[in-house]
Amino acid sequence: MSDRRLFVFGLDAAAPDLIFNKFLDYLPNFKKVLRKSVYGRMRSCDPPITVPAWMVMMTGREPGELGLYGFRHRKGYSYREISLPNSSSIKHPRIWDILGKEGFKSFVLGVPPSYPPYKINGWLVGCFLTPDDSVRYTHPLTLKYEIKKIVGKYIFDVPFRREDRDWVLDNIWEMTDIHFKVVEHMMTTKPWDFFMYMEIGLDRVQHAFWKYMDETHNRYEHHERYSKAILEYYIKLDGFLGKVLEEVGDADILIVSDHGAKKMDGAFAVNQWLIDKGYLKVKGDVKPGSRLSDVEIDWSDSIAWGWGGYYARIFLNVEGRESNGVVSPDDYEYYLKKLTDEILSIRGPMGETWKNVVHKPHQLYRTVNGNPPDLMVYFDDLNWRSAGTIGYDSPYLEENDTGPDDAVHDYDGVFIWYRKERSDSKPMELEEISIYDVFPTILHFYGLEYGDVRGKVIKEVLRE
Repeated sequence: MSDRRLFVFGLDAAAPDLIFNKFLDYLPNFKKVLRKSVYGRMRSCDPPITVPAWMVMMTGREPGELGLYGFRHRKGYSYREISLPNSSSIKHPRIWDILGKEGFKSFVLGVPPSYPPYKINGWLVGCFLTPDDSVRYTHPLTLKYEIKKIVGKYIFDVPFRREDRDWVLDNIWEMTDIHFKVVEHMMTTKPWDFFMYMEIGLDRVQHAFWKYMDETHNRYEHHERYSKAILEYYIKLDGFLGKVLEEVGDADILIVSDHGAKKMDGAFAVNQWLIDKGYLKVKGDVKPGSRLSDVEIDWSDSIAWGWGGYYARIFLNVEGRESNGVVSPDDYEYYLKKLTDEILSIRGPMGETWKNVVHKPHQLYRTVNGNPPDLMVYFDDLNWRSAGTIGYDSPYLEENDTGPDDAVHDYDGVFIWYRKERSDSKPMELEEISIYDVFPTILHFYGLEYGDVRGKVIKEVLRE
């Protein structure tokens, strides 16, 4: 058995351009770590969404294999019913499951989806999908009461799409301080071999305050407090990284993010576009901002509809699959191609060229489980998010349709592997790191291998 120990500092949506460049001079501990690290931009999965990305990273499996395509899933072939993924949705072993069978103890905090809690060889604290701290959110149960003694009320997430930005910022700070206290206590008192802490607060502060930081944002607005919020949050993370460096002893440290972040240029109302193109038929008058669930849809005359999000999911209304399907199975591929061609030709509001991306799940993934969309669409290379609401004169919306949101997801996250014992103090920047490489690399670090996975071992992290 390997005697190696690893601390994984997961930063949801950490942006490589901010850590490696724009903010680096304000982050002394990140700068210190980078001097002795193997690091680089890390390409996320498709789609680059928190759920499924963290489980892609921790299982080495594609979203199609996991059957995870986002925060919510279509329930069967229903037009309206959805289901939410949880810990029981994961059918493949996670890194800590494999380590546990080899006798390694793990402490896992905040890695989604981890609610409801499940048994591991060690300790587990639920993620931001946990309803609140009144439910059982730890394994073992006694850990919940240990946490209560440390911080009182435990906070899992902060609703960030609110107009009261002071409230959002104050609560993100409070939540993060609570997480820091719990992690610091646990990493210094528990006998762990593998420790993973994922902080959702970074994602929340970027979504809520990007337009105040980025002068290239089309809705840029300077604010004495808000314009510093994202930088100050990175500085806060840097301060905690300093404590980790002091207290984890001889453990290696991996700093990693599931995807990146960038400014949101606007939202494209995908269902409004489908209505305008004649693919989706709605009865009666529709108020601006209406959800499909709030209006009457003529499914007997509708070919397709879509979901909003940081990417668009488009579903065909297939005969024999949907209850009121009209697309013959013989015409399925025809409509997929027709929609794809029309989506790829969509231009911006001023007629500017967009880089739209369309994926067919069955071509993108080796295996497709669950209820995937028929098409996955990135509008203008993810610069525009997808809006699911309707009732607009134009599908181009200046802002998000479900509350304030200033940022979208980007393809590249960060990968930084730091070894205190490295004799070669020079940093090594790698190209073409993939989120799929994390799983085999961590197992290789512990002297283990696991099955046929898509990623490769990043052997440079173990160079002496």
